[in-house]
Amino acid sequence: MSESENIAEIRRSVQALCADFPGAYWREKDSARAYPGEFVDALTKAGFLAALIPEAYGGSGLTLSDAAIIMEEIQASGCNGASAHAQMYIMNTLLKYGSEEQKQEYLPRIATGELRLQAFGVSEPTSGTDTLSLRTVAVRDGDEYVINGQKLWTSRAEYSDLMLLLARTTPREDVTSKTEGLSVFLIDMREVVGNGMTIKPIRTMMNHSTTEIFFDDMRIPASALVGEEGKGFRYILSGMNAERILIAAECIGDAKWFIKKASDYASERNVFGRAIGQNQGVQFPIARCYAQMCAAELMVHHAAQVFDAGGNPGAEANMAKLLASEASWAAADMCVQTHGGFGFAEEYDVERKFREARLYTVAPISTNLILSYLAEHVLGLPRSY
Repeated sequence: MSESENIAEIRRSVQALCADFPGAYWREKDSARAYPGEFVDALTKAGFLAALIPEAYGGSGLTLSDAAIIMEEIQASGCNGASAHAQMYIMNTLLKYGSEEQKQEYLPRIATGELRLQAFGVSEPTSGTDTLSLRTVAVRDGDEYVINGQKLWTSRAEYSDLMLLLARTTPREDVTSKTEGLSVFLIDMREVVGNGMTIKPIRTMMNHSTTEIFFDDMRIPASALVGEEGKGFRYILSGMNAERILIAAECIGDAKWFIKKASDYASERNVFGRAIGQNQGVQFPIARCYAQMCAAELMVHHAAQVFDAGGNPGAEANMAKLLASEASWAAADMCVQTHGGFGFAEEYDVERKFREARLYTVAPISTNLILSYLAEHVLGLPRSY
């Protein structure tokens, strides 16, 4: 695809930044299960994490298509954008539905890095992706809300100053529509950690800094409410589309990294007197992954364009995430196979990226749920759940 000079410059800038964070940096963080704070600070200083914040609030004022290129290049450079990507897609809810006071209060400081908005509290142990069945409740008490409940898979909560939280403010049995009664809150975590909020890390197969969070009579000011009470579910839907598009872009970047890594190795590795890449049994899987990646890339760009044009890219965002995550995972498996035993050696970075890539066929929404969505909302088939 031909690209504008603006996009080409974004790619060059991200590549230059990521060059300062080579594989050794990520291996060290992975081994220690440490948060890559230096990398996140560098992204912030360069303005990349403020890409979607309007210039009036100190941001870059870029489009989602631009932001997708940023995330793609981070992954294609061998880095891990999951350490910071939430700030981009969480931002959408605040930008669209936050009050002017909230925007003035938080956006400029998020843009400079004084505050980090990385935590998104939605999933729960008993409901998972069934968001409408969540049990965390927020009860109005004068000028405050009192929150009780639990969230799961709230990544980066330990390294965030702010959290966007979805909680039930009206019992499900008291609403006329199942999508009503949920509200969004922008919480200053610095004030409530240890004072109604408890964060517990969850160790996973990749270094993802994810946690479970407990709310016990946690009090927050009523001014933390984003938009209108009870309308929170519809507020986060647009943000979820942005999330899926950006993560799909990350998957494209991962696929490009795996394909280049495998191609380079297959060209250099000699067995039986010739490069293994000369064998069709080695080169065909690489070529197939490239074709699969290119097809998924087109859908990612299309979904971002629909989003930027003000459309509702529900189907496009879901298909982009489905196709890109599967392309990434296929490329990851191919890359390990191409490297043989060296694919399992830490120094090649393949096994680390392999573990990281596996996440995205499951999160933030699983492949099966995407297929269910397409079957019902696009193809008109009966609802399956």
